[in-house]
Amino acid sequence: MDDSDPPDFRRRIRESFARQAAMETIGAELTLVEQGTVEIELPFDEKLTQQHGFLHAGVISAALDSAGTYAAYSVIDPDASILTIEFKVNLLSPGRGERFLFRGEVTKPGTTIIVSDGRGYAIRADGPAKLIASMTGTMMVIRGREDVEG
Repeated sequence: MDDSDPPDFRRRIRESFARQAAMETIGAELTLVEQGTVEIELPFDEKLTQQHGFLHAGVISAALDSAGTYAAYSVIDPDASILTIEFKVNLLSPGRGERFLFRGEVTKPGTTIIVSDGRGYAIRADGPAKLIASMTGTMMVIRGREDVEG
């Protein structure tokens, strides 16, 4: 990553994440914030499942999108913000676990467009973490808009 990272990117990401009502609603926690990499975790909650009792694809997608977008947010200048403009999710295995980990990593930084990749894992006490989903997302850096900040 670029060595010119703004020293307050961690604070800005934590403050922005705290304002995300959707992440609060699903019980998500920001557990790692590094330049170019962000991790979000959430516990299993029956209220977030689909008809077979697996974590719903929409919840998986939302958490992966947030992880990838915040990873992108970590590499932009402090006066800019970021919005997702496209993503593709591959659901690889049912969302069955006690906890879930969603990791977003910047694949291609840029001044206007940033690409990130994400991986979602189910965590169980009786075995190793299992890859359940992958995502590639495209984000647009936003500058000078009063209605989009942090």
